[in-house]
Amino acid sequence: MENKQQKTFENRIALADYIRVMACLTVMVAHACGKFINVGGGILIANESNRFWVSVYDGCCHVSVPLFMMLSAFLLVPLKPGVTMSQFYRRRFLRILPPFIFFLLLYAVLPATWGAFTWSKAVSRLLMLPFNFPSGAYHLWFMYPLIGIYLIIPVVSPWLEKASAKDELMFLGLFAFSTLIPWLHRFVSPRLWGECNWNQFHALWYCSGYLGYLVLAHYIRVHLKWSQQKRLFIGTICFLLGTLFTAWYVWYKTVPGMLIDKSMLELSMEACTPNMLLATFGAFLLFTCIQKAPSWITSLAKLSFGMYLMHVFFLRSIAEWIIGGDVAHPLLPVWLAIPVIGLLTFLCCAVVTKLISLIPGSKYLIG
Repeated sequence: MENKQQKTFENRIALADYIRVMACLTVMVAHACGKFINVGGGILIANESNRFWVSVYDGCCHVSVPLFMMLSAFLLVPLKPGVTMSQFYRRRFLRILPPFIFFLLLYAVLPATWGAFTWSKAVSRLLMLPFNFPSGAYHLWFMYPLIGIYLIIPVVSPWLEKASAKDELMFLGLFAFSTLIPWLHRFVSPRLWGECNWNQFHALWYCSGYLGYLVLAHYIRVHLKWSQQKRLFIGTICFLLGTLFTAWYVWYKTVPGMLIDKSMLELSMEACTPNMLLATFGAFLLFTCIQKAPSWITSLAKLSFGMYLMHVFFLRSIAEWIIGGDVAHPLLPVWLAIPVIGLLTFLCCAVVTKLISLIPGSKYLIG
């Protein structure tokens, strides 16, 4: 029994390390795609080559956020015996809030030093930090749902500890149905099941969002008894179906030369949509088949939080260099340019984060 428990623990750590590294890299690749399609407040694709390759990479890379949410639940739920809500909050928030606040300050002020905006604009950004992330630090949106997940974990943990597989499946069925809401909002009605000017909390509000991924991760860890072969097969099918739909939708909407609203493209990339749920479920199943992580993956995993927080600083400059001012004719072919931008950003962040980690007290800067 002891050997079996030890093996399970090692599998969980290997899964965690790989997800942290791959999620960090795929976020950077996804943001590299954005450099080929974002124009002001809209989306404009330059040519058919850009259209195809942006679709391919975007289709594969947007599972990173829900994967990381599932990882948090997989490792933290239920709470360990004797851990109180206040103890859990202290441990988790002391780990993520100081680096988050540090980078909020950097993104609000640092670009003013090289003239990206005025110092009066920097002051305005600083004043808004208690309420939201500064413009330009778009990736920091992720921190707010992550904080929300940490806040709710001690609340749902007692239920998950006692819930049967059938109970969790019932909730997951409601969650799966709720992933249709972004599509129903777009194509049926902007207000569903009680939504109106004075109420945004529809009937499925409390069964939707990232809480569903939390329950899904717990269900996979505790109740899913599939063999490795079955996980590999079903995981591959689900991941391919989900990503193929996302890629097709991006390709379908991005007609070269036609400016479209960002919301039309992002509809297929929202984390809580049916295609993203399917792809995330498949990817997570595949990660659970990993038996061991090599030391270099573990080393990168320890740096991944800081790498994520800083990566936009590097991504902008690297993308500008490789694109060369013309998204239709970058310095490298588009199929190569997108992953190269992502990979170079990843490597730069890894080096800088590693150097910072050598400083005493670096955990308050990079986690």
